[in-house]
Amino acid sequence: MSTDTNPPKPGKRKLVLLAITAAFIAAGIGYGAYYTLVASKRVETDNAYVGGNLVNVSSQVNGSVVEIRADETQMVKAGTEIVKLDPADAAVNLAQAEARLGQAVRQQRERYTNVEQYQAVIEQRRVALKTAQEDLARRMPLAADNVVSGEDVAHARRAVDDAKAALEVAQRQLAGARVSVAGVAPAEHPTVLAAKAEYLGAWLAARRNAIVAPVSGYVAKRSVQVGSRIAPGAPLLSIVPLDQLWVDANFKESELRDIRVGQPATIEADIYGSKVTYHGKVVGLGAGTGSAFSLLPAQNASGNWIKVVQRVPVRISLDPKELAANPLRVGLSATVDVDISAQGGSALGTVAAPSPAYATNVLDQPLQQAQQATDAIVARNMAN
Repeated sequence: MSTDTNPPKPGKRKLVLLAITAAFIAAGIGYGAYYTLVASKRVETDNAYVGGNLVNVSSQVNGSVVEIRADETQMVKAGTEIVKLDPADAAVNLAQAEARLGQAVRQQRERYTNVEQYQAVIEQRRVALKTAQEDLARRMPLAADNVVSGEDVAHARRAVDDAKAALEVAQRQLAGARVSVAGVAPAEHPTVLAAKAEYLGAWLAARRNAIVAPVSGYVAKRSVQVGSRIAPGAPLLSIVPLDQLWVDANFKESELRDIRVGQPATIEADIYGSKVTYHGKVVGLGAGTGSAFSLLPAQNASGNWIKVVQRVPVRISLDPKELAANPLRVGLSATVDVDISAQGGSALGTVAAPSPAYATNVLDQPLQQAQQATDAIVARNMAN
């Protein structure tokens, strides 16, 4: 039995080896070009999570919950009443404050009237003093001629002294009365102003029995229940505005060297995958690593220290239009790719703007109405 083996030709083997070598060289050149032109200009991390504002809603007054008008997952608009408290206590306090304000006004009217009364008393004391002095003056010549006794003269002198003392007491009483009312009208007296401020506080407390949503968003973490007795500052629920979200990307410390504020970034959320791409930009870098701000910071001075690569959070803004088209939730995972080719920005955060970064005006109260109510109470009690 014979077999015919044809060994490969040396020329063909050489061509195969050259082709493989050329393929590796081409791959290396391609990777080098890709790294130089693309990869070296970008940093990427999948340690990124969606963040947002969790607006905690609490009561500003004491009260018992009688209604809850919004539950978790529901959308609420800013200014919508979401929790209502029992208004009975606030109504009683408002009525008491109104009564104290009226009483304060009437007390001040009495004090101003006392000033006029003391002035009349002074005039009376002056007349009495003049009469006593004239009586003494008539008795002095008669005493010299022994027409009247010395005892009558002594009584006349004592009457003059008593009249002087009575006049001095009346003058001091008038001065004391003027001190408490001088320089202000009855309606502007400090006592009346204090009562007016107390009424304003009771008026605000009565209105704050209706707890409203400070911002528009979705209700989460509701802990309040009907019938609960709540105190000011106790958290009732949270509202998450899903139209104002961002991404906190935790980059390694070795990747932070070229990251600058203002650099563009692309984000892919795990909820949508590569089907949806968000576009944002770097708005700031954290002031420290996550371990530095942890509850129990690491003590690296120990003898068994092991070096661990630290990460620093980088905040990435999101396009509101893209968020509206593809909503996200707080806490979702994401992958962030930052284009670091532009190095014109700052490595530190920008100076805070003088205008508020986030604000609400739905908690403002129409104090002008309350002021008008206090003025009406004052005018009613000032009327003759």
